[in-house]
Amino acid sequence: MTTLVERWRAHSTLTALGGFGLAAILLFAVAPAALSDFRLNLLAKFLCFAIVAVGIGLAWGRGGMLTLGQGVFFGIGAYIMAMHLQMADAARLGNEVPEFMEISGIRELPSFWRPFASGPVALIGILVLPALVAAVLGYGVFKRRVKGAYFAILSQALAAALAILLTGQQAIGGFTGLSDFRAFFGFKLSDPANRKMLFFIAAGTLLVVVALVRQLMRSRYGELLVAVRDQEERVRFLGYDPANVKIVAYVVAAFFAGIAGALFTPIVGIISPADIGVVPSIAFLIGVAIGGRTTLLGPVLGAIGVAWAQTAFSEEFPSGWTYLQGVLFIVVIGFIPAGLAGVWPMLKGFSDSRFRRAMPVAPASVVVEPQPEIEPEKVQSR
Repeated sequence: MTTLVERWRAHSTLTALGGFGLAAILLFAVAPAALSDFRLNLLAKFLCFAIVAVGIGLAWGRGGMLTLGQGVFFGIGAYIMAMHLQMADAARLGNEVPEFMEISGIRELPSFWRPFASGPVALIGILVLPALVAAVLGYGVFKRRVKGAYFAILSQALAAALAILLTGQQAIGGFTGLSDFRAFFGFKLSDPANRKMLFFIAAGTLLVVVALVRQLMRSRYGELLVAVRDQEERVRFLGYDPANVKIVAYVVAAFFAGIAGALFTPIVGIISPADIGVVPSIAFLIGVAIGGRTTLLGPVLGAIGVAWAQTAFSEEFPSGWTYLQGVLFIVVIGFIPAGLAGVWPMLKGFSDSRFRRAMPVAPASVVVEPQPEIEPEKVQSR
């Protein structure tokens, strides 16, 4: 048995390495050669959404937590990066405040901006603050055993509250947000080579994130997370605290969302409350659901596919794409819970069952035992 388990693990590891190698070739060699600068930058934006989707797949697909507020953590990372880039541009031009503040009549830099003038501090804030906020929220929610629809509504309300709060703050751009970034840690964003560098950073980050989540799913913690999703009370009776298990998954998903937001800002060139509110949070979730929330690559492919479809179809059907997106979400949740990643196994199981029913049943062969011959002289006449 041990030998079979070791062989299965070795085969799974080789398959994963082959998949990562193929993905690396597609992202680092094929995509830059086949796509224009505009399309490559668009794909980099989609990769940021995929990073968020991987975290949602862990929290929702494995942990059963319907996270409708990932825009909160995405926005924290995005705004920290935007604030640093704005102050770096202002320092390069010799200004005390960013240009949008001068236009708005703000002559003194707000105190909460000052720490993020340093690049290392901004990077630490991007990595720590989303996870810290998620830990505090998760502790307050999961320790009180809030779950299901109540948790989903609460997380969505947080995303709406953050978007409304940012809209009224002129010190961070208000409704229009922050934009017009000139450089990214000393590299000019107008240079196509530097924009290609951002694509490579996003692609490498996505591969690392997928590898980390794969290890979590295959670990003892991953098995415990699935157990909490399916039988939370039994896990509690076994001596584990389901709240702690959920908090870890929630924090990891927020950590990934913060990184994705920080990469989104220089890639797209703007961040506003419209990018982090309720609608973007639901869009993240739709991509995960359509791709397959319980699989590893389903959220990645679903997020990229939905983002691409939104870009492609919204140009021709600007008012109809939102309804189509909603219909896709309802169909997948209602009829294909496993997402597109589960279509092939479902079709294969259906075809196998049809094939077994169609096969003719061979008649059972009856074995007749030979009877002993009766000698005439032994037959007694009546």
